Amino acid sequence: MKGLAVRWILLCALLNVYSGALLFSAAVSRAEAPVDFVNPMIGTGAGGHVYPGAAVPFGFVQVSPDTTAPDAGGGFASDQVATINAWDYCSGYRYEDTNLLGFSLNHLTGTGCPDMGNILFLPTVGELKLSSGKTPGAGRLTPFSHNHEEARPGYYRVFLPEFNVNVELTATTRVGLQRYTFPETTNAHVILDLYHGIGNHPTDTLLTIENDHTISGYRKELADECFRPAGVAEYYFVAEFSKPFATSGIQVAGKEVGGNEAQGLGLKAHFDYQTKAGEKIVIRVGLSTVSVEGARKNLRAEVNTWDFDAVAAAARERWAQELGKIQVETKDADMKKIFYTALYHTQLTPIVFSDVDGQFRGPDHQVHRAEGFDYYTDLSLWDTFRAEQPLLTLLQPRRDNDIVQSMLLHFDLTGQQMLPMITYGGRETYCMIGNHSIPVIVDAYLKGICKTDAERAYAAMKTSSTVNHPKSQWDLYMRYGYLPSDLVKEESVSRTLECAYDDWCVAQMAKMLGKKSDYELFSKRSMFYRNLFDKSTGLMRGRNSDGTWVEPFDTLKISHAGDAGGDYTEGNAWQYTWFVPQNPCDLISLMGGDKAFVSRLDKLFTMKSTVYGSGFTGDVTGLIGQYVQGNEPCHHVTYLYDYAGEPWKTQARVREIATTLYASTPGGLCGNDDCGQMSAWYLFAALGFYPVNPASGVYVIGSPLVDKATIQLDPKYYPGRTFSMEAENNSPENIYIQSATFDGRPLNRSWISHEEIVHGGKLILVMGPTPNRTWATAQADRPAQELTH
Repeated sequence: MKGLAVRWILLCALLNVYSGALLFSAAVSRAEAPVDFVNPMIGTGAGGHVYPGAAVPFGFVQVSPDTTAPDAGGGFASDQVATINAWDYCSGYRYEDTNLLGFSLNHLTGTGCPDMGNILFLPTVGELKLSSGKTPGAGRLTPFSHNHEEARPGYYRVFLPEFNVNVELTATTRVGLQRYTFPETTNAHVILDLYHGIGNHPTDTLLTIENDHTISGYRKELADECFRPAGVAEYYFVAEFSKPFATSGIQVAGKEVGGNEAQGLGLKAHFDYQTKAGEKIVIRVGLSTVSVEGARKNLRAEVNTWDFDAVAAAARERWAQELGKIQVETKDADMKKIFYTALYHTQLTPIVFSDVDGQFRGPDHQVHRAEGFDYYTDLSLWDTFRAEQPLLTLLQPRRDNDIVQSMLLHFDLTGQQMLPMITYGGRETYCMIGNHSIPVIVDAYLKGICKTDAERAYAAMKTSSTVNHPKSQWDLYMRYGYLPSDLVKEESVSRTLECAYDDWCVAQMAKMLGKKSDYELFSKRSMFYRNLFDKSTGLMRGRNSDGTWVEPFDTLKISHAGDAGGDYTEGNAWQYTWFVPQNPCDLISLMGGDKAFVSRLDKLFTMKSTVYGSGFTGDVTGLIGQYVQGNEPCHHVTYLYDYAGEPWKTQARVREIATTLYASTPGGLCGNDDCGQMSAWYLFAALGFYPVNPASGVYVIGSPLVDKATIQLDPKYYPGRTFSMEAENNSPENIYIQSATFDGRPLNRSWISHEEIVHGGKLILVMGPTPNRTWATAQADRPAQELTH
């Protein structure tokens, strides 16, 4: 025992030195490398639902810890930890927790529903305990401390004091690596749990011990909550150990079984070692949705070394390349951390879903092959079409093209019925509203990112917008000019508004392709929001099939899917009334003109921040009055002042939101990151402009947070071009634009176009402490609503 105590002290000292050296190294290089400003812990607490583990940009594998609080359960399929509070564990990790269950291979980032958490490993020392246990010591559930935890892009580390083991994680696109540093012991174990999952339960699992250093198998799972309609997901794996294990065993339903292969729901295994002090064991795991051989191909193609540090360095370099596409200058070091962490978050999803040979398991649960492009999933489109996807058109046009091709292939594989709405794990979940593949596809074509298959894309959009599918009722929509509340029962207002926006997008594609009659039809449909505007209240309101307004009308009550009689989606009338991004000028007219519109908008921000209702109020966070930054429907609203001729109010509100609702702490996001959308909002705010209508090619100017930003554009699409923004006299006090120039010429309008950005140039905004009430206020200087790209 005395020897063990000495070794414990030495190891802790080494860990402290190691951690200090890394911090020193990062501090030295911060002025040069944006990657060193990223803190993956931002958003892991307070409902941000971000995971801290290791991934590469848009990687299929996200190897990360799954934590839980003692006796509090979690969102896990586990033998003893109850499956409760699933919303808290959407990513598998909560910063507030002090115990963990192990390290699994895939995770969602920032979502409002849990899933994934497949193929969990945990190193232990001492008595073998395969069950999770309800409290530390009762099973393998083990404590950890943030004082001995580190996360940076492509790398994660934590020390497990109960076992005296240091755990390190890194990844490639399709492979996860775990390195365990053990103490001297004759009783070391690596546990594999195929029962464990986040917000799902296994429907079938298989494990094969191929030899003394290789195992393989699969886990098939079904989601417990909102992703259940997607059906069963399949994940196959091959894991190789750098050191042959001395002994091994498999348990099914708590009972040891003989042999080297087993199948069953409660399947767990152990791999046993005798180790020297400081001995390192590396496990590299290939993952696939296709087959064990697909996982093996991925592993062979991406990792042919046991050099963990080399793989981690390569992961860091990939992040350095992606994050370096935007260089920002600011006197506020904290802001720089928030900025580059936000940029990091936006590059985690969507994820590559196809194997190295192009094969993937599609939404029809069959195996297919993507030819000439990577197939993508985790398309959280209700969230990300607003700012995340437009950001990718600037930073990742080649990837954006692959995402669009994935959407079109998804359409084909689902029987040419509908484009993807919300896909996770390659499956359609139907969990939100609208069909926001449409603005993403239209945006990519109008910006020239997609150059082929335009007719095919248009046919898919038109079909998705005219043929009924599980989340549409086009017959009612066309008959009444809105979705009647008494016939559709839920979300009637929000669904009408979001379908009308998608209709505008289809109309733009029809116009581009010369389809005049379709352009006129979908342009007419894009105005259906008018049929739900109640002039007596100045709000968008539920309407019945006989034309009467829904009574009673509670303007503040939050509703959501499944909330019978609730006409809104994760919001209320005050929050959804503004969702007319295709025609803000007409919304201004409906409300009685500029002054009445601004007065109404002012009221939104100054009302009491009351949140109540039976519909998913947990997502309605980050309130300023009834404005909600923590959820997506309000994200464009702050910029609407520009359309009414009072851009200085946009400038003031953008600064207020960005500086009070974002921070460089684990609780630094005011709501779920939602696959990068919450972070994308911040990035655009920091750069000084925002895509109010994501498919219009128009960016509305706000108030930049950084002093200077330079975007390096993709050389394949925009060779040798950069775009820069400079905020002269910028400071926390100087939040108002006094004047502006673009490439040396005066800019008196409150918007710039995508075309201006990608052709390169320099936007200069001169800032000051008081509003300039004449800049960009004239009607001709307000944001354009429709722009030829």
